[in-house]
Amino acid sequence: MAFELREELDAREDVDLLIGLSGGTGSGKTYTAMRLATGMARALGQDWFAIVDTENRRARHYADFFRFKSIDLTPPFTPERYTEALAAAAAKSRVIVVDSMSHEWAGEGGVLEMQEAEFAAMNYQDSKKLLSWVKPKMAHKRMVQRLLQFRAHLILCHRAESKIDMVKEGGRTVVKPKEGLTGTHGWFPVAEKNLAFELTVSLLLEQERPGVPVPIKLQEQHKHLFPLDEPITEETGLKLVEWAAGGAIDWPARIEAAQDLAQLRALRKQIDLIRAAMPESARAIIQTSFNDRLQELQQRGGDQ
Repeated sequence: MAFELREELDAREDVDLLIGLSGGTGSGKTYTAMRLATGMARALGQDWFAIVDTENRRARHYADFFRFKSIDLTPPFTPERYTEALAAAAAKSRVIVVDSMSHEWAGEGGVLEMQEAEFAAMNYQDSKKLLSWVKPKMAHKRMVQRLLQFRAHLILCHRAESKIDMVKEGGRTVVKPKEGLTGTHGWFPVAEKNLAFELTVSLLLEQERPGVPVPIKLQEQHKHLFPLDEPITEETGLKLVEWAAGGAIDWPARIEAAQDLAQLRALRKQIDLIRAAMPESARAIIQTSFNDRLQELQQRGGDQ
C-alpha cells in the first residue's frame, strides 16, 4: 500500500467534539449542557437536540426551557448499553447530551460492579484481582472507541466528587484539595480516569457559581470559545460549531450562493435559529444580504 503525505489546509473542517461537564449537586450541569446543546444544534440548522437520560427522566424537568428528544437509559448501565443508546441518538441528531455518564463507571451494572462480579466469580483470590478488570476495562475501551467514531457532537455530564491529599509541610501533615490532570480544585469526575484524555474539552462547574466553567482540560485553541467569568450560554455552542467547521460561518456568502428562493428560505430558517446569539452588527449585515439576494431572485423570476 502506497502512502501519500498531503498538506491539510482545512484540517479542522467538520470536526466532531467530545465535551465533558463535571460538577457536584447544584453546579448547573444539566442546565448548562442543555444551553450548550441548544446553541450547537441551532448552528447546525436543527431546532432540537438529543439527550440520553440516566437520571430517571430528570431531563423532563427542563422541557419548558429547551427543545429536545430523549432516550431513557435504565440499569444495567453497562458500556454496551451506553453504546446502543448513543448509536440510536446519533442516527437522528448531530448534538447529544449524556446525563449522566458517571453511571457507566459507578452506577448499577457499571464497570465497577462488572469488576466486582468478575472478582466474585474468581472467589476473591487476590492473585486474580488484576485479571478481574480485563473484561470490564475492555468493554469500556470499546465504548470509548465508538464515542470517537459517532458523527455527532457529544456533551458528557459527569458527577464530580471531592478528593483530598495528605501532604507534609514543615514537619506536619496538612490536608489539601487534591490536584491532578483529570480534576481541579479538589473535584474529580466520577469516571474512568483515562476518559478525560479523549475529551476535546473538560470543564468543572461549581455550586458557588453555577454554569461558570473552571478548566480541567482547555487547550490553547479552545480558550477563546469559553467564558471563564460568566455562565456558558447558547452563544458558546454556536462558537464551538463554527470552530469545528473551520471558522466563523460566512452567512452573507452562503446567502449570495443561494440559487433559488427555496434555498434562500432554508438558509433564513437556519439563521433565525441562531440570531439571538449573534452580535447586532452581524444581524444587520446578514439582513441586508438577505434582502438584496431576495430581490435579485424575485426579479429573475425564481419560484415564489
